[in-house]
Amino acid sequence: MTTSLQDGQSAAGRAAARDSPLAAQVCGAAQGRGDAHDLAPAPWLHAGALLPPPDGTRGCAADRRKKKDLDVPEMPSIPNPFPELCCSPFTSVLSADLFPKANSRKKQARTWFGLTKVIKVYSEDETSRALDVPSDITARDVCQLLILKNHYIDDHSWTLFEHLPHIGVERTIEDHELVIEVLSNWGIEEENKLYFRKNYAKYEFFKNPMYFFPEHMVSFATETNGEISPTQILQMFLSSSTYPEIHGFLHAKEQGKKSWKKIYFFLRRSGLYFSTKGTSKEPRHLQFFSEFGNSDIYVSLAGKKKHGAPTNYGFCFKPNKAGGPRDLKMLCAEEEQSRTCWVTAIRLLKYGMQLYQNYMHPYQGRSGCSSQSISPMRSISENSLVAMDFSGQKSRVIENPTEALSVAVEEGLAWRKKGCLRLGTHGSPTASSQSSATNMAIHRSQPWFHHKISRDEAQRLIIQQGLVDGVFLVRDSQSNPKTFVLSMSHGQKIKHFQIIPVEDDGEMFHTLDDGHTRFTDLIQLVEFYQLNKGVLPCKLKHYCARIAL
Repeated sequence: MTTSLQDGQSAAGRAAARDSPLAAQVCGAAQGRGDAHDLAPAPWLHAGALLPPPDGTRGCAADRRKKKDLDVPEMPSIPNPFPELCCSPFTSVLSADLFPKANSRKKQARTWFGLTKVIKVYSEDETSRALDVPSDITARDVCQLLILKNHYIDDHSWTLFEHLPHIGVERTIEDHELVIEVLSNWGIEEENKLYFRKNYAKYEFFKNPMYFFPEHMVSFATETNGEISPTQILQMFLSSSTYPEIHGFLHAKEQGKKSWKKIYFFLRRSGLYFSTKGTSKEPRHLQFFSEFGNSDIYVSLAGKKKHGAPTNYGFCFKPNKAGGPRDLKMLCAEEEQSRTCWVTAIRLLKYGMQLYQNYMHPYQGRSGCSSQSISPMRSISENSLVAMDFSGQKSRVIENPTEALSVAVEEGLAWRKKGCLRLGTHGSPTASSQSSATNMAIHRSQPWFHHKISRDEAQRLIIQQGLVDGVFLVRDSQSNPKTFVLSMSHGQKIKHFQIIPVEDDGEMFHTLDDGHTRFTDLIQLVEFYQLNKGVLPCKLKHYCARIAL
């Protein structure tokens, strides 16, 4: 007699229920859950037929009937706390079909551990740190991990860079990009590196688009009524229907040759084109140069030396897959502002709204902060602190933030002067001379001070960390060993201001404006110009620092 497998299991369950109350509860629970079809058949159950059980199974059933005939009182039924681990007597307890979730978890664990990878990240001073990361980690996640491990302040300017030394280029890895995917495009013998440093210009075009899109480089495919602001130009880049057209002269390196040719280029949503007849943009005169869907945009670090470029403002297109210098499509701009415009426009056309989401994402996760706020994260204990004034007969809370900041600066300067005085007078009769020496050397511990670096090295550091208004550093002067130089960025250009020492009544001071404003040390000078514009084109905002991992 043939019967279905489910009917056979139900019959087996009813037989077991007659013999054991616990089995009845378990089988009832299994039937209530509808798990009967998930139960694995016993070895002697075959598809479509119910064969007689083996002799060993018959003997077990006879023993149970014999035990039932005895007058031994039955034990009270105990509720089963783990019904999902039980099954009918005819099903193997170790059947794999009973544990689908457990097996899938083990499989996922094996997959997870199999796809982790150790990456090495370098800082600007060439110190490095190895990280064991999963396959789906993004560049932003790596930056966040390094920020937490090194106890840095997260001001959302930390960036991961891809550095290719064999061709002398590097690029910003966008926050949403998968790091392991970037590494998979590297050649086996290439000595490429990941760098971790600040890039204040990464999303600066969202805050100040007027610095990134000069009027003479932007045009529009359709007629526009009136002038279009830089903010509207940025919105057009993010729109899928319209887009502004970037155009201008660029030097292009001819394929397979060392020579460069000056050509007029047009950047459109479909790719980069150049004109074969002057500045004409008629379709018959336009020739396709490169697309950016399957390529990445890199900035050249030493274009003149490495590739014989006419200027140092080079950039190039490189295919996503590993390729040598022959696969590069190299270009060169006349100035830094022009290169910044081209690279920024290509990033916007390639990633679109994803860049805006990357820019907004750090602020959306923080309660009580607007999209314009870029202040570092503060703890609950710091948020509960208030500024107090104890100078009068009664203490008061300083509610004005500007007043609180000025008071904090004054107290810091007073504390520093007392500390310098203690250092100068401790066990020395020449108090004034040692105090001046201490004031002259106290700046060496500051992150914005760079000892004995050249003018070109200072400009390279500022360009690396972003040509944003107010990015600065202080360095020793090469022309005059007794003076210092303040190097800063303003209007996409780097400017240098000499800090001159002035002596008055045996004391040494520092000044930027021929002695009209004097400072006892460089720390006081930097803090003053962080709060006041003075003779500078703008306030000092972001300092260039070389961090160690």
